[in-house]
Parts: sequence; structure tokens; C-alpha cells
Amino acid sequence: SAGMVSGGTGKDGTARGQPGARDRVKAAAGGDATGSEDAREGPHHVFSGISDTERGDVVIVGAGLAGLFTALKLAPMPVTVISAAPLGEGAASAWAQGGIAAAVGEGDSPEAHARDTINAGAGLVDPAIAEMVAREAPARIDDLTRFGVAFDRDDEGRLILSREAAHSARRVVRVGGDQAGAAIMAALIRAVQETPSIRVLENYKAKDLVVAGGSVVGVRLARTAASLTRRLEVLNARAVVLATGGIGHLYAMTTNPAHANGEAVAMAARAGAIIADAEFVQFHPTAIDVGRDPAPLATEALRGEGAILVNGAGERFMTRVHEDGELAPRDVVARAVHREIVSGRGAFLDCREAIGARFPEAFPAVYEMCRAAGIDPVKELIPVAPAAHYHMGGVHVDARGRTSVDGLWACGEVAATGLHGANRLASNSLLEAVVFGARTAEDIAGLEPVRRHESAPRRDLSAPPAERAPDGEREAVVRRLRLAMSEHVAVVRDREGLVEALRTICEIEASAGRDIALASMALTAKFVTIAALEREESRGSHFRSDFPRKRQRFARRIYLTAEEAARRATEHLAASGPEALGEAERAEVPGS
Repeated sequence: SAGMVSGGTGKDGTARGQPGARDRVKAAAGGDATGSEDAREGPHHVFSGISDTERGDVVIVGAGLAGLFTALKLAPMPVTVISAAPLGEGAASAWAQGGIAAAVGEGDSPEAHARDTINAGAGLVDPAIAEMVAREAPARIDDLTRFGVAFDRDDEGRLILSREAAHSARRVVRVGGDQAGAAIMAALIRAVQETPSIRVLENYKAKDLVVAGGSVVGVRLARTAASLTRRLEVLNARAVVLATGGIGHLYAMTTNPAHANGEAVAMAARAGAIIADAEFVQFHPTAIDVGRDPAPLATEALRGEGAILVNGAGERFMTRVHEDGELAPRDVVARAVHREIVSGRGAFLDCREAIGARFPEAFPAVYEMCRAAGIDPVKELIPVAPAAHYHMGGVHVDARGRTSVDGLWACGEVAATGLHGANRLASNSLLEAVVFGARTAEDIAGLEPVRRHESAPRRDLSAPPAERAPDGEREAVVRRLRLAMSEHVAVVRDREGLVEALRTICEIEASAGRDIALASMALTAKFVTIAALEREESRGSHFRSDFPRKRQRFARRIYLTAEEAARRATEHLAASGPEALGEAERAEVPGS
């Protein structure tokens, strides 16, 4: 059943004053069909403020690292956190095995960290954002330490640092080897439970945003354990922060938890938000291929410690592909692993020599997952395959976490900040979550002071009950969507496959009816597919076999609105012949 968790006692405090007026910048989605523009001149979002008559807390949708860190940084301002599961369950942050990248080691620098980030992003990283995030990383590590995170340290108290792919130095801060995500989340949950200004609504899932006068003023919620026909509830909000995670479950093979299905991207888009970089989905090259959903992950740190990739014949193949071998950028490794699998040779991670008997102690989480699947990684090869792991794209935000819609912020994986470009640098994701969580909190703290919680969920009488098909039928539709994305919009793409996927997505979207969750999944899948069709080149994690090289004309980010995505979908399907159009799209094409 739905529940609420509140903190204990704590000291009073007031938020800072209302921010001054800012110049409004032209919306980025104008101009050409894709709303593209140079990464250095992206939209800068301006928030006009909240009137005294609008009531409600700051509402944070999502209880992973980004959501909880933002809530803690907002204290003592009253905050309500919406958690789809009991606090700590089902957050992708807790599954992160790597750590947090920060230039805190001797001889390292924020400048070097920013440079590595920019290089990994294949020409689409916003340099100012990369420099800002790298510069603020050490302070955020200090914040996490104060919140109770026990980072690994040597006998002299210095942070123990690891090196991961495409980093020029050891700069990944870890906890318990591969326990970083779980340890960080455990510490933040304790801190949240001890903070009286934070209220957690458990077993609620956001389904849509409430918009009035062009501003987001609330969230429509559904209880996750409700019946098939459910009445939505509304929670008023003076500010809404999306911190819902990624889109991995739009794919048949993913390392993400089940609720990471892109619904929040669609919610924001329906409210009018700009979506950026949607085509860039990072596939982790070494998900453990044992038929589990989600797939367990063999962390990149294993390769950092010397583990190698081999095919079924025992041949090491990465040295033939890239000078950095197993530590090449993730997209390069993922495509190489994909090639071995589709060729029938298979792909395996060999940790026997590099890690061997140290495995249970050095990487306990991976060791336990392997043993649960009947594999002894000390003595046996680990079967691996690429899996949807991280979405570089999402809801476009500026350096303060503001979206293009008043009253709406976003941080963490759901946001597109300009940090990752076409390919995320390893262990920059947890860093981005805390840097932008802090910046979002600082921006929202400029609203007028509030001393107590001012809203609770109430029945939404303005909308009919949300409906969904019986579970068996619905699961079949969701499976069809996930298979289409995995087959045609994954590691290797081409126009024919993308159009085929788009046709399936549009059919599912048109038939979703009042199943708002299914409609949201289809809309987000459409954003990914349309952007992949528009980007007729290969760059970073986006690889087109029909356009295998980088093209200078695409050295820019792609921005889309919901209206633009719908129009471009119709155009792409029409260009592929009337047979590619569904009934709804045919009605929009003259003479079809």
C-alpha cells in the first residue's frame, strides 16, 4: 500500500529571497525541423517565479541519488519526494558499481577531467558545462562524506582512486570496491530519514504533470499497487524536479530497473519541454548475458584491473579494434562485442588471470551475481552482451537545472545537461547527479520561504480514470516495443530498421488510449528513434551502418518538442511509402 516516510527533528532555517528578473532567451526549438543548434549556444531556461497564491511543496519525482541529494541540499525547505517503491528499492543509483569521477588525486586537475569528458563526448559536449562539473566535483565529494558516505581510503586517510575507460588519470572515487552505488544510497537514505523537512511518498508513481498558465503547478500520481482501473491523484507543487532516471526498459536487454522506462521524458514533453540528445543511448558492453531482466552488470572496473574480452575461440579481439584495447570508449567496445555475438562467436569477459582469487573480495557484487547464475568468475569466463545502460539525452536543462517550462527542473539521468555529448565518460553520471542536484536546489531555494508541508495527494476529479489493458495483453505490447527498440534502435542502426521501429512505435502510441504509461513509453521511444533518423552520421554511441562516418554538418545537438516529433514521424513514414504509415498517419498525408 502507499505510504509516507518523514524525517525526525532538526533546526529551523529560511530559504533565500526571490531571484531577480532574468532576460528570457529565445526557445531553441525554432528554426529547422530538428531545432538543432550549436552545443555552445543551447537554450538557457528562465523561470518567472511562483505567485503567493500557489500552494504546495517542492516536489521531487524520483528517489535515487539525484532526487535524494537535491532534497537534502534544499533542507530546511519542505520537500516531498515521490518514490515508486519503498525508499532504497529499485533505484538504479544503488546498482552503480563504478563510483564517482572527481579530480581529487595528486597530479590530477579539474581541467584534465573536463578535457577527458569533452574528448569522450565526440564533439557535442558543452565545454562550459564540462568545466563547471569538473570544478565542482571535489566539493560534492565533501558533501557526500558529510552525509555519511564512507569512501575507500588508504591508511593515511587519502581517497583510493581507480582508473576507468577514457580517463587520463586515476580519479574514480569508490566505496567497498564495487559497492559505491549501494553505499551512497544507504547513506543518503539515512540522512533523508533524519531530515524533518523531507517527506517521502512511497509506492506512488508520477504519471503526468499539471500545467496552468504555462507553468508546472503539480504532479498527477498513481499508487503503484492500485487496481487495473485507477483514479489519479494530484499533488500541488510550487516547483517540480524530475529525477526519475533513464529509459533502459524501452529495450529488451538493459541493466536498468523496471521503472526506468522513459515516462518522465514524455511527461515533460507533453508539458511543453524541449527534449535534447535523445538519440544517444549508451550500451554497456559487458552486461552479464544469463537471461535475466534487468541484466546484471560486470563493471568496467574489472577491465580497468586487467580483465580481457575474448570470443568463444578464446581469441582476444579488442586489441585488433582499438589501441586502448578493453579500455577503449564504451561505444567502441559495445560494437566490438556486438560483432562477435552476431557472428556467432560469442563474447566473454576473462577475469581469471587479472583478478582470479581476489574476485570475491575485490568485486563482491559482481562475484555474487555470477555465482547466482552458476558461473565461478575465478575459474570461468563470464558471458557478456551490450545492454541499454545510460541515456545521455533527456529533458533539456540549463546550468541551473531549469527546463524550458516554468516551474519544472530536472537532474540526473532524465536530464540532458550538455555534459555527456554523444558518449558519457565512465563514472560521470553519479557526479552529474550530485552537481546538478546541488545547483537545482540552490536555484529553487530562491523561492519564498516556506516553513511546513502544504500539500497532500488528493483525488483528481478533472480527468477520467487512467486505464490499462489486462496485464497479459499489456505485457505483450510492452514486449513488442522493447524488441523493436533492441532490434532496430540499439548498438547498430540504419534507416530501414529505424523506420520499421518507428512504425511499430506509432502503432502502439495510437492504440494506447487512456493507458498513459504505455503512451509515455511510446512517446519517449519515438523521440529516440526520430533523433536517430535525423542524425545521418555515426558519432559516439549513435552508430548508423548506412552513415558510418562522422559528418561536420551534424556537429550540433538535436532538440525536439512533442509536436516536432509527431510531424517528423509522419514525414519519415510517408517518405518510406504509404505502406509504412498507420491509419492515423495516412489521414495526415494528402493523396495517401
